[in-house]
Amino acid sequence: MSDNTIGLVNYGITGNIHSIKKAVEKAGGKVKIINKKEDFVDVSKIVIPGVGSFKDAMEELRNDDLLDALKEKIKTRPTLGICLGMQILSTLGFEYGKTEGLDVIKAEAKPMIVDGKVPHVGFNKIDVIKPNKLLDGLENEEFYFMHSYEVVNYTDIASLTDYNGHKFVSSIQKNNIYGVQFHPEKSREAGIKLFKNFIEL
Repeated sequence: MSDNTIGLVNYGITGNIHSIKKAVEKAGGKVKIINKKEDFVDVSKIVIPGVGSFKDAMEELRNDDLLDALKEKIKTRPTLGICLGMQILSTLGFEYGKTEGLDVIKAEAKPMIVDGKVPHVGFNKIDVIKPNKLLDGLENEEFYFMHSYEVVNYTDIASLTDYNGHKFVSSIQKNNIYGVQFHPEKSREAGIKLFKNFIEL
């Protein structure tokens, strides 16, 4: 394994894991699917994908015996949470009751309350408010969103997005940890560029 192998966490809920793998490879990355905790050993970066509910995601990580290893590894390795993968970085989620998250960022995943259709689906612009290497060169790009929950956080916001007059957090960054509410794997060239930036971190 090269020292730039990206571990893609497969915890039974992901749905979009193969399109992420393809997009990362298109961006020049090597991907190893993480199915069990031992698989973390030789990966230098981690991607947490996710489609589904916060509660189910945390239960799956626990049931697959990935939770403790994941919590340990993301302390030291560049990590990217995508959509639900970003939401579970929060302290708490409120989907189907209250669920403890990975508690990497002091945040809560809450239902979007907006004067518009939920889920928020389609391409939308990001407004970068804290530049970082992941978003480098992507300041004016549009990305594909599909979500009905949002991360409410005040300290680690990297970009905001406006949906019908409602501003929500579209990406976060804290030390080596990044999260994007959108789906780079469905965002055409802008998404490939984001994965390239992640590979080069």
